Amino acid sequence: MIRRIVSALVLIWVIGFVFFVGLLPRPAGDQRTDGIIVLTGGPNRIEHGLMLMREGKAKRMLVSGVNMEVARRDFLKLFRPPLPLFDCCIDLGHEAVDTRSNAAESADWIEKHHYRSIRLVTTDWHMRRARFELRQALPEHVTIVTDAVHSEPDLKVLLTEYHKYLLRRAAALAGY
Repeated sequence: MIRRIVSALVLIWVIGFVFFVGLLPRPAGDQRTDGIIVLTGGPNRIEHGLMLMREGKAKRMLVSGVNMEVARRDFLKLFRPPLPLFDCCIDLGHEAVDTRSNAAESADWIEKHHYRSIRLVTTDWHMRRARFELRQALPEHVTIVTDAVHSEPDLKVLLTEYHKYLLRRAAALAGY
């Protein structure tokens, strides 16, 4: 009996992982949103967010999880956004240190600006957990458009993220 239960759990885990890897989130379409939230931590995320802002896909952008030592001038040097766009419409969030605190920082920013729709930008392998955390932190009326940045993750990254996602879902079911 125990052997069957363990075998069933392993099979469910394997099938889940195959779907997790095989159906990585994709870039979003052309729709506009009130705001864009870019989570730091992976290549091309900020560049993608800046491109969307240049294209007028949102009113404002939050870069969540910026290192406390990174000042506005450092960001300007590194990413070279147009100064008028940067001055009016790009906020650097220094509060977040992980995906869960990214969601909290983002939720505060969304509430402050009274936004009803946002575009979430993060790497494809990270999108499911990031969206889950953000959905947990936001009221139901806020629409989340996921805009995944394509990557070439190795097996270790995928396994680690799959386990983080499963553990976070389990923790949420348990009330954490």
